[in-house]
Formats: sequence, structure tokens, C-alpha cells
Amino acid sequence: MSEITIEGVRHLYKPARGKPVLALDDVSLEIAPREFIALLGPSGCGKSTLLYMIGGFLPVETGSIRVNGKKVEGPGPERGIVFQHFALFPWKTVKQNVLYGLERQALQRGEREARAQTFIDMVGLSGFEDAYPSQLSGGMKQRAAIARTLAIDPRILLMDEPFGALDAQTRHLMQDELLGIWRRSPKTVIFVTHDVQEAVYLAGRVAVMSARPGKIMDIVDIGLDKSDPDLQRSKAFADKVDQLWRLVRDEAIKAQQGRRPL
Repeated sequence: MSEITIEGVRHLYKPARGKPVLALDDVSLEIAPREFIALLGPSGCGKSTLLYMIGGFLPVETGSIRVNGKKVEGPGPERGIVFQHFALFPWKTVKQNVLYGLERQALQRGEREARAQTFIDMVGLSGFEDAYPSQLSGGMKQRAAIARTLAIDPRILLMDEPFGALDAQTRHLMQDELLGIWRRSPKTVIFVTHDVQEAVYLAGRVAVMSARPGKIMDIVDIGLDKSDPDLQRSKAFADKVDQLWRLVRDEAIKAQQGRRPL
């Protein structure tokens, strides 16, 4: 049974100046409860656009997106989003940032404080509750952003290239942390990336998107043991990376060609 149903979605950007741009065209996808699925494709293929439509931040003008049978018409508490560039309030401490979403819920102050601390501990930021974003590394900022989103307990976690701005070492550590969090607190995760290895390492299924206008070209079942510490050095992992790269390679070339001036 699907938790999220996307049917025939099309999205046309209409800038104030210049020609309209077709970002998505006839996108359909079914996502099961507690599934970890990656949206993989070249830059500019509409991955983030689709994610924001699922989140209710962009309107669905053609086609439909439903969550548990209910049409998406705007943001909702069952859907939490983590952005690439942290989106923390710079004037608030780590704990104040995490508390922000909880302050809109009908919880007693003590319960809010305890819940915030639980998720600060979960993402490994114990001892940094009173630190401001300017005092944190990139990885720590993203941990705080994830804690803030998880604290409101969304059933669905939408992640827009959340590790794209991090260095390679921190990115790998955050990938491991995310898988650990997902195992401890299973949620439906939709993870946007253009990194083939990241998609294979994190997701159970990967939806491969074409160059703009974005369409779902293929859906690949990964079927690997994510608890294997040697997974990324295995032949099975390399084979899946090669399979996905073959699918996305030509689309990446098309996307690059589409950006060249005429």
C-alpha cells in the first residue's frame, strides 16, 4: 500500500521575464510507508521541484500528489523537510532552533525541552545545546537541522541534497548517521541527490530522472545490506553504481549541453 502517490505531475515555471520553463513532465511514482527512496538525476532535472511539490511548497497544477489518499494542497506537519544549506536561525542556539517547531505544538514546556534534548542527543550534538550556528561546523549545522525536523515527528522526511555542501569526509559520516537515525526511528524518506554512490549507499530504491523536463526514466531496486561495514568496497555495490551511472550518464550530458549558450 502506497503512502505517497504521484500521478501525471507536470510543472511549468513562469518567470517574470523570459520564456516559461517546463521542469517536470508526466511524473508518476508510488512510495511505500517507511521506504527510503532516492530521486537521482542531473542538476536541473526537477528533482528538488518534485520534492517541494510533495512538501506542499509548490502548487500541483497538472496531475496529483496524494499522501495517504489525501490531496497535497500545502505544507503539513506529517511532512518535514531538510534543506541543503541548513536553514537554521542564526540568532538562535542549537536547542532554540530544535525547539522552534515544537513551540507550535500543544506540548507542555517540560515535554518540549525533553523532546528537543532527545533529538539533539540522537544526532550527536550533546554539549552543543547553547552553541550558535556560527560556532558550528557544516556537519554540525546539518545535524542541528535534521534534529529540528525530526523533533516534530513527521511521518515523511523530505531531504533536498542535505549533504551537498559538506566536504567528502563529513558527508560520509552524515550518511552513516542518517542511516542510523532511520533504523532507530523509521520514517518514509525521499532523498534528492545527483550523486550515484550516495543514492546506492542510502536508498532501498532509486528513481532515475531524465534531463529537463524531468521524467522518471527507471526505478532501480538496490537490495544491498546497508549494515555491512564493507558495503562500499563490495562488488555488488560497484555493480549497482555502474548500473545507475549508465542510466544517468546520457542525461547528465544532455543537461550540460542544455546549459551551453547557443
